[in-house]
Amino acid sequence: MGATGSGKSSLSVDLALRFKAEIINSDKMQFYDGLKVTTNQSTMAERREVPHHLLGELDPEDGEVTAAEFRNMAAQTISGITYRKKLPILAGGSNSYIHALLANSFDRESYPFSPSGSICSELRYDCCFIWIDVEQPVLFEYLSLRLDKMMKTGMFEEIAEFHRAKEAPNEPLGIWKSIGVQEFDAYLKMYKWDNNVEKWDHVRKEAYKKAVRAIKENTFQLTKDQIKKIKKLRTAGWDIRKVDATASFREAIRAAKEGDCGDEMQRKIWNKEVVEPCVEVVKRHLEQPIN
Repeated sequence: MGATGSGKSSLSVDLALRFKAEIINSDKMQFYDGLKVTTNQSTMAERREVPHHLLGELDPEDGEVTAAEFRNMAAQTISGITYRKKLPILAGGSNSYIHALLANSFDRESYPFSPSGSICSELRYDCCFIWIDVEQPVLFEYLSLRLDKMMKTGMFEEIAEFHRAKEAPNEPLGIWKSIGVQEFDAYLKMYKWDNNVEKWDHVRKEAYKKAVRAIKENTFQLTKDQIKKIKKLRTAGWDIRKVDATASFREAIRAAKEGDCGDEMQRKIWNKEVVEPCVEVVKRHLEQPIN
């Protein structure tokens, strides 16, 4: 668990390779086959041959997956993984879906994170929760740099093609809620897609920059909301272990600013500060007798 961009996908693969596990996606924007750059879906190389489920499998035209539907889909996936005698690892930032799957008592008509909502403290499964935390200023700086990189590696082109090829619903549903799609909606209605920036006039450049700023601001707000939900789950009695990944992200920021690849050093810090402690947490959990 954790905020967007905090390394959940990476850690899930690291753990899966050590514990003979398969991964279930719980990010509602990554269910769909489309906008792989925009939704930051793990590439095949990043998955390192670990089986992934509910990731990039649904057609964008299928509409929105409800929490109740996710509860059923993911439960069936867990049954299949355990039948193969593998460990299921759930990874993603959609905490309302995580609650829907894992809560013993689930009310499809109630949103558990609303002011009047309630969190079910009794769980359907024997769970080991890990929260990857990154200090907010560090995470925000990293996310800003990450978005700049994503824009340079095809995010805008992907969104423009998505808008061109798909008919937008009257109200944003499913993948249409992805951060980036809505922020560029007005821009793409006004301007035809053209990546020849040198020919853009000042007004168009400003409209583009405004959309990028909105993406960053909405991403920052999303991380705040995600952390609030994790804290609410903890308050309700979910035993969520927090692991601090800030040092690794500071190294990633330093490397990006200095034009240094930095992968080896960041991986070394990541392994020491995040992976090794989490491996120990999972080991201890698996060694405990099930009540």
